[in-house]
Amino acid sequence: MTYFFETYGCQMNMAESAAAEQLFLARGWTRAESAQTADVAVINTCSVRATAENRIFGRLGWYAGLKAVRACEPGAKAKSLESAAEFVKDGARPLTLVVMGCMAERLLSSFQKDYPCIDYVVGTYAKKDFGSIIAAVEEGRTAEQPDDGGGYQFAPLSYEPGAFTAFVPIMHGCNNFCTYCIVPYVRGRECSRPAADILKELDALSSYGVREVTLLGQNVNSYCGAAPDGGTLGFAGLLRLVAAHLRRTRSSIGWVRFLSSHPKDLSDEVIAAVAEEDSVCRHIHLPVQHGSTRILKEMNRRYTRDDYLALVGKIRRAVPGVSLTTDVMTGFPGEGEADFQEILSLMRDVRYENAFMYYYNPRSGTPAAQMPGQIPLAVKKARLQKIIDLQLSITAEEMRRRVGSTVRVLVEAVSRDNKDELLGKTERDERVAFAADKSLIGTFADVRIDSLSGNTFRGTSV
Repeated sequence: MTYFFETYGCQMNMAESAAAEQLFLARGWTRAESAQTADVAVINTCSVRATAENRIFGRLGWYAGLKAVRACEPGAKAKSLESAAEFVKDGARPLTLVVMGCMAERLLSSFQKDYPCIDYVVGTYAKKDFGSIIAAVEEGRTAEQPDDGGGYQFAPLSYEPGAFTAFVPIMHGCNNFCTYCIVPYVRGRECSRPAADILKELDALSSYGVREVTLLGQNVNSYCGAAPDGGTLGFAGLLRLVAAHLRRTRSSIGWVRFLSSHPKDLSDEVIAAVAEEDSVCRHIHLPVQHGSTRILKEMNRRYTRDDYLALVGKIRRAVPGVSLTTDVMTGFPGEGEADFQEILSLMRDVRYENAFMYYYNPRSGTPAAQMPGQIPLAVKKARLQKIIDLQLSITAEEMRRRVGSTVRVLVEAVSRDNKDELLGKTERDERVAFAADKSLIGTFADVRIDSLSGNTFRGTSV
């Protein structure tokens, strides 16, 4: 039997899809090439922005048509689904559609009623019942709808077969309640995974030849989990513990990253761990969201512009050559032209290597959605374009400065643009293409950067 995943949104969703995939693999299922030929299709959804949800609603319409076709005789042409499968494979079973993720939690009580094509809705706290759904499909029966009660359960392994990189969830949920953000309402309050379970997963990933892991949480700096000795461990302590464990076990894992950091919680101890532990990448994603102290207060971010810039200075003094990336939003309610200009000036001051840039999207149920001074869409789009143009310019300037240097690269695959080249990434999460033998895939290699093409370096193996 076969399964197919569509995953939208953040890295946590990617990790949770990979964990669910392990349940299918453990029962002998195989991955389908497309939803058209799968026995079970799983959509892992995102609620952070309305545009993400609208895309899912569109996909559900597509799946409704596919399910109707799959219920017909094998070989029937999908006249109403020309963009999907032209023909149903011979002997195809009816398609079972599962929806999980943040939309599933937010619309838990109404999702299946409004979209009858959905067979199962798996909320944030119901993933423990995923195995019963798989068993029911195998046996040709209908399982009970998953129970969303109880606390969040971390999966023992989040791994996509064949990958050299993996996401390792270490904490879940968020207590910050930024006024624009839906995450605390769909992910719940913070909980941390025991350190021993994290180390056990790292050992499993090493046995698969994984070379890089990203420690995940809505706010990794808030990690406070059970230590192996029975005490409690903060995030800095966990970074030290992980680094020591990788050394002691001679793990295949050479790089450790983490996402995402809230500026108010990034401690001196975490900065020191990044500076001193060789396996921890000198790359920090530090979402600023805005450059105006007034708007930051309205967002409930709990730091000022000056606080943030002071933190950036502290990081750069402690970790020379560190790469900084960020999230930045424009169009928050009440944002005036002066506030917007403060975003641009902060970006010029910090000079991020890259940024995730977006305009404010009202989310029902969050305080900001009811705030006065909502910004017209045309204004938000115009401001966002200015932010994008500025960041592209800064990124290009910073990357050009790297030409001529020699960097360590995790080699991941053959380049899709040139089959004679390999593609990898640096510690700073930059893309590098270079000519080399395919035997280097899955290893670390030293590469001299010769030139820059778009956002990809071109180099020579040394």
